[in-house]
Amino acid sequence: MSAAHIAKIRAAQKARWAKVKAAKPAASKPAKKRGMSAAGRANIVAAAKARWAKVNAAKAKVVSVAPVVAPKPAKKKFTMSPEAKAKISAAAKARWAKVKAAKK
Repeated sequence: MSAAHIAKIRAAQKARWAKVKAAKPAASKPAKKRGMSAAGRANIVAAAKARWAKVNAAKAKVVSVAPVVAPKPAKKKFTMSPEAKAKISAAAKARWAKVKAAKK
């Protein structure tokens, strides 16, 4: 590139930057946030309390209508008698004796 060509490109860049910088709007004050009056807030609070009072009143009616169910008694734990344990033990010993005899 020649020096004249480079100078021409730089002049075009300066012109473009001048347009970009000029296009920026002047710094304005930020938009004011809207507030709520105390009376308006009081109206909202009163309406919310009324809604919750209605919900809680409906819950109270439902609870009083539901029947009370008695809990079931705990199931008694099963314990094996000594006679039953001896019978099972004898059967297991006989079975293993039969298996060992079959191997010989």
